[in-house]
Amino acid sequence: MHIHMKKKYILSLLFGFLSMTLSAQTLAEAKALYEKGEYKEAKPVFKKFVKTQPANGNYNLWYGVCCLKTGEPEEALKYLETAVKKRIPSGQLYLAQNYNDLYRFEEAIETYEDYISDFSRRKRSTEEADKLLEKSKANFRMLKGVEQVCFIDSFVIDKKNFLQAYKISTESGKLFPYSTYFKDSDKQGGTVYETELGNKIYYSEQQPDGTLSILSRNKLLDKWSQGSPLPGSINEAVNANYPYVLTDGITIYYAADGPDTFGGYDIFVTRYNTNTDSYLAPENVGMPFNSPYNDYMYVIDEFNNLGWFASDRYQPEDKVCIYVFIPNSSKQVYNYEGMDTKKIIQLAQLHSIKDTWKDKEAVKAAKERLQNVLNAKPQAEKSYDFEFIIDDHTTYYRLADFHSPQAKTLFSKYSQLEKSYKQQSAKLEEMRSWYAHASKDEKSKMSAAILDLEKRVQQLSAEVEQTAIQIRNLEKQTIK
Repeated sequence: MHIHMKKKYILSLLFGFLSMTLSAQTLAEAKALYEKGEYKEAKPVFKKFVKTQPANGNYNLWYGVCCLKTGEPEEALKYLETAVKKRIPSGQLYLAQNYNDLYRFEEAIETYEDYISDFSRRKRSTEEADKLLEKSKANFRMLKGVEQVCFIDSFVIDKKNFLQAYKISTESGKLFPYSTYFKDSDKQGGTVYETELGNKIYYSEQQPDGTLSILSRNKLLDKWSQGSPLPGSINEAVNANYPYVLTDGITIYYAADGPDTFGGYDIFVTRYNTNTDSYLAPENVGMPFNSPYNDYMYVIDEFNNLGWFASDRYQPEDKVCIYVFIPNSSKQVYNYEGMDTKKIIQLAQLHSIKDTWKDKEAVKAAKERLQNVLNAKPQAEKSYDFEFIIDDHTTYYRLADFHSPQAKTLFSKYSQLEKSYKQQSAKLEEMRSWYAHASKDEKSKMSAAILDLEKRVQQLSAEVEQTAIQIRNLEKQTIK
């Protein structure tokens, strides 16, 4: 009996020692993964250790950082706050980032400032924290200008096939993955946008330095031109990707990462300046479109009056959420000063799209448009590209029908003008309809915009007519 108990005692000591050794190895492995930035793999181990020793500052820091880096800022918060209370070095830096990711920018700014002050006293570098502080200050300014946007739907899909979820009108062009469009290319790229006429593409392609830049190509009779990077500062960010151009041919939306973003990819907009042959300084489209996560592929389908964009906020690594919204004709922001901070943060985060439903009729109409788009069957290929009357006896159906090179070139301009005319006319009708049901105060705000649009529609109508006459004259001269 005595010998048996002694054996049990020795075995229990042995098992205890083995389990301690295994735990130590697991912790060491988790720390190694953590140091390499493999937070997802390290997280379960740190979670186990912090539960057994909740007062251990390092365990709180490591688990909190893993949560923060894997898109769980809510979960991370109490652990990083504990790490700071335990005075763990770098705790404040991560806690400030945590506050930033939760849109608690004032607390983020205060925590960064405390961290910088502490490190400055100890003659330590604060360069990283200084940059992050400026970013949180910029984010706070962005929060004060959250745009009022009505979101009508959202759905989560596989990230690798996300473009398939975009159901946009043929008038708005087409979207492709780079690998599908450039099947024989030995290069890597992001997405491709092709105009409705198929005569121009905008696409992102990997450059020799490893970053993505946006380029364009024009269709030349029977082949494409060489790709040329878009001029201006579009490609100055670390990566520029996901281009989409409005039917005006000059407004481009795209996504970029780099130091001036809220986090990950942000959506930007800029316009081409024909006088300088360059693009204006890009503008961040702000909240609620941009977040501390990746936000990209912003599309405005002017024909269906629906907007689309993708975001991986609060999503697993292989998923992305597609949001559908009603585009605004002019930007209107929420009254930050007159609203509860929590409410404005929820609107900025897109916490619930139903919170954005102010006009039930507009939501209902947009949902119907979306349903029609989602249920639409693919259009059969037309046997002709367009219908353009030259005279009583002659009608052209393809670009190849033109004999005059000048007339052919001018026809591209004509197509763009005609499209703009149709869209602006539809927009004018919509605004007039709104005006008819608007309050007196709303009518006074809208009347100037309606008058401006009426002038623009008249101008476009005249330009369409004049351009058509020029095309016919050029073509007839050539035929003679």
